[in-house]
Amino acid sequence: MLYLDRPAWPWRGRLWSHLISDVSYAELHAFAEALGAPRRGFDRDHYDIPADRFAAAVWLGARVVPSRELVRLLRDAGLRRPKHLVSPSPPVSR
Repeated sequence: MLYLDRPAWPWRGRLWSHLISDVSYAELHAFAEALGAPRRGFDRDHYDIPADRFAAAVWLGARVVPSRELVRLLRDAGLRRPKHLVSPSPPVSR
């Protein structure tokens, strides 16, 4: 199942929602692609979705839940990737 919170997170002059899956990252990526969200919108365990795509995400089947519920759903599914546990990318050798 796909979930998102209401657009309430300001960044770069817009409001954003967070889109998650409680099943798999594959499901999340497929849904985001259908929504037209670029892969660069993926941040560790969710997609950042601009407010102008919120209605389309709901129309495609995402369920609207409070932000705290998103975190609980990710944890319960074993898909939560907190910033402090994500290792930085290794340096590129030249």
